[in-house]
Amino acid sequence: MRVLVMTAVAPERDAVQRGLGHDSRFEFALAGVGIAAAAVNGAIELAKAEYDLVIIAGIAGGFVGQAEIGSLVVASEIIAADLGVELLDGFSSLDELGFGSTRVGVAADVAERVTAALLAAGLPAQMAPVLTVATATGTAATAAALAARVPGAAAEAMEGFGIATAAQQRGVQVLEIRAISNAVGPRDRDAWRIGDAFKALEAASSVLAEVL
Repeated sequence: MRVLVMTAVAPERDAVQRGLGHDSRFEFALAGVGIAAAAVNGAIELAKAEYDLVIIAGIAGGFVGQAEIGSLVVASEIIAADLGVELLDGFSSLDELGFGSTRVGVAADVAERVTAALLAAGLPAQMAPVLTVATATGTAATAAALAARVPGAAAEAMEGFGIATAAQQRGVQVLEIRAISNAVGPRDRDAWRIGDAFKALEAASSVLAEVL
């Protein structure tokens, strides 16, 4: 198996590499921050070689009541939650407008095995929808609107849908794993636990190497 691991920034990559160790099946690339950079860089990397799986990994915000800080979320689906049109009576997604899809499926069997292995290793983990947004949520109202838009959504990040779309175009399966560093909603930097999220990401990656 040949696996491409994409993270937004180098500290996320380093945490994954520490967990995986020297495993020649895994290759790494930086996606950059945001959906556009992630889509472009994902397409560039996937054009360089043939891969069996793309893993999107990094830290993320967790929806209150769904994913606690320090826990892990394995995507059951990758959703571009704010891709659509804002109307007077609410939001309409690209799907509802008939212009395309805001959802990319994951390698469900792999995601289920990974989630089970994380839980067996004693790590707090769940399989749930992971949202991709262009603007990180900073208010309780936006957090509530996103949670209502995608029931069960557990995490919010900024790159997954871009990379996943590039992988989908190449016919490559996708897995997204996020370690929760902060709560989705009002931005309280003092409450963020980025260090703990990196430790969780490293621990998850060590389990990942055993599952794949």
